[in-house]
Amino acid sequence: MKEIKAVIRPNKLAALREALVALPDFPGMTVTKVEGCSAPSRHIRQNSIKEELTDFSPKVRIEIVAPDEAAETLYEAICKVGQTGHYGDGLVWVTDIEKATFIFKTTPAAPG
Repeated sequence: MKEIKAVIRPNKLAALREALVALPDFPGMTVTKVEGCSAPSRHIRQNSIKEELTDFSPKVRIEIVAPDEAAETLYEAICKVGQTGHYGDGLVWVTDIEKATFIFKTTPAAPG
């Protein structure tokens, strides 16, 4: 299994949800409101230290746990829908999940 995480602009969330729900292997997602900033070296204009320390913009964090075979399609959809071509569009990454289960399923009882 894979975990796909993304940080995107909030105005892209509705379009992303629509694109992901249309995929046959979409397992659902968790969405969290977050704030973030780019590395100072990525800014075109140099800001003061005070501006750099307080220049956080609202973002949305998406988390999806999916089967290996669905991960690349989900990753590509997030990258495509999330981009605007401007700095600060976000970040998408994929990590391996050793073990996961949906908690509504019956899980083995603990010994004892």
